Amino acid sequence: MSEVTVYGAPYSTYVRSVRMALEEKGVPYDLVDVDILAEGGAPKEHYSRQPFGKIPAFEHAGFPLFETTAINHYVDEAFDGPALMPKDAQARARVNQVISLLDSHGYRACVWDVFVERAFVPSQGGESNEETVAKGLETAETCMTALEKIMGEGPYLAGRSVSLADLHAYPIFRYFCMTPDGGEAFKRHPKLCAWWETISARPSVA
Repeated sequence: MSEVTVYGAPYSTYVRSVRMALEEKGVPYDLVDVDILAEGGAPKEHYSRQPFGKIPAFEHAGFPLFETTAINHYVDEAFDGPALMPKDAQARARVNQVISLLDSHGYRACVWDVFVERAFVPSQGGESNEETVAKGLETAETCMTALEKIMGEGPYLAGRSVSLADLHAYPIFRYFCMTPDGGEAFKRHPKLCAWWETISARPSVA
């Protein structure tokens, strides 16, 4: 049994971000499935790990932690392996800017407003809320335009090396691009498309 445990469901973008960080660092871990979308929500015992019943939760050798950004920064600093935060102050600020942008604007627009409405709702026999989809696409467009400006020369979102920004962004845009609307919108951003090819080739993505 590993010293590191991640509590959460594989479908979660935030769980995947943490798992990618662990893979990038070469840290073995156990994944304990916690399905917060199941009938009744998260199991009662999960609230002792995450008081709001969200995922992921994390534990390393008896040290508990929740909130994805906190977990990923801890993973980067607590374990050997390639650094996932740049040393340069401006580049570090860019990483934090990308993560904040995605949490504040991108996640809701790309995942809930576009993917859930366009893909998940119809799969359950419902009809997409076109107004919600349109609003999500508009916000996603603003996010993608901002990210291309932030990227600079790339090839990663915050510079020449993979960082926590890329690991935060990939799972969100993975869902977004699974929809025809999202995929077409993404293709209109060539720098992001080049980034997509680069990040998709990393073993941590698989």
